[in-house]
Amino acid sequence: MMRAVDIAAAVRGGQVRAIDVADECLARIAAAGHLVAVTRVLAARARDEAAQIDAMVAAGRDPGPLAGVPYGVKDLFDVAGIPTTAGSVIHADAPPAAGDAEAICRLRQAGAVLVATLNMDEFAYGFATINAQYGTTRNPHDPARLAGGSSGGSAAVVAAGIVPFSLGSDTNGSVRVPASLTGLYALKPTHGALPMGGVFPFAESFDDVGPFATSVADMCCLWQVLTGTSGSDAAQELHVARLGGRFRDNADPDQIAAIDAIAPGAPMIDLPDIARARSAAFLITAYEGGALHAEALGRAALQFDPATRDRLMAGALLPRALHDEAQAFCAAFKARIAALIADFDVLLAPCAPCVAPLIADPRIMIDGAMVPARSDLGIHTQPISFLGLPSLAVPLRRPGRLPLGLQLIGKPGGEPALLAFAEMLEQDGWTGFTPPLGEMA
Repeated sequence: MMRAVDIAAAVRGGQVRAIDVADECLARIAAAGHLVAVTRVLAARARDEAAQIDAMVAAGRDPGPLAGVPYGVKDLFDVAGIPTTAGSVIHADAPPAAGDAEAICRLRQAGAVLVATLNMDEFAYGFATINAQYGTTRNPHDPARLAGGSSGGSAAVVAAGIVPFSLGSDTNGSVRVPASLTGLYALKPTHGALPMGGVFPFAESFDDVGPFATSVADMCCLWQVLTGTSGSDAAQELHVARLGGRFRDNADPDQIAAIDAIAPGAPMIDLPDIARARSAAFLITAYEGGALHAEALGRAALQFDPATRDRLMAGALLPRALHDEAQAFCAAFKARIAALIADFDVLLAPCAPCVAPLIADPRIMIDGAMVPARSDLGIHTQPISFLGLPSLAVPLRRPGRLPLGLQLIGKPGGEPALLAFAEMLEQDGWTGFTPPLGEMA
């Protein structure tokens, strides 16, 4: 699969037709059913959008920076004319969306072609993409392993070379975890930086739109399209630190070695109360998710995925006072951390704590005990969402081995600095997408 920026350049230059790109992509989707990544194929829409791009090129007009580039979206983005399921059978027969989510509108204006909706954990509650309705999404690097979640379908289609980019959402790590497990770049932006209009919520205190890509160039292009900005205002000299404490625990040794080699001698920052912050994040997430689904739980509890239902019911029973106490702690914690990291543009940390777990035994080792991957793969990402900070997942370059990723964490609004640092890492060979063996041409 070519990079998005290269496909767009070829379409704009007339070397290839958008309709041919779309048809080739649809053929790849048809051949990749074993990944359980796609929930709905939007063939008619894709061909219509591609034909419009070709007509613009023929008329001498520029279709945009993503001209003819096919992509998919997590099944919680509104797509005009079809129900927004959020990965649940409960909404399978909901009224069709009246229009596209704002992020899809911006991508379409840039020339991108929507081809599919993609599998996810029901209502985005999980790190595994184990879905009772659609099935478990498989990792293209090893189909016996998880792709991560909750945006697992969005990660799998990019990692498998079906599309060059996709959209997911990230509440506690739902783009960064699957990116780490499938060897991709994925961005959790500063909270609220990307448009959430038309995206089914989970916990609004932390929900963000997050793109997946195979290169920094594509991620930069997506950032500019989704934010309506151009160019980069990153500082010329980037100040880097390493996160210590809990961020050094429960990490793969290769992640720690890479962090220390990338930034030898960089200051080590030990963020205080990280375990408490993660607990507060769990509480706020559970409370807001439970409140959102309380009416449906009372009306049709048996239609929920049992694993999702039990967690949402527990959240719905939490008292408001406990949620408010956690939010007060969050505000104080943010102020405390802002002072600690004020002098740094990039903080280095592990992403998912290990390689992709096996589907047959979806557990991981945390603090010496085997725990469910569905709830604990986000041990290093959840505290960053709690802070509302931007975080860019980057894939360590490790051909022939299962993927592992790092987080590049910035200050609020610091996405340009993260992208600039990621570009340096990619150029120096530290990071980069490695296609799975047997990737489809």
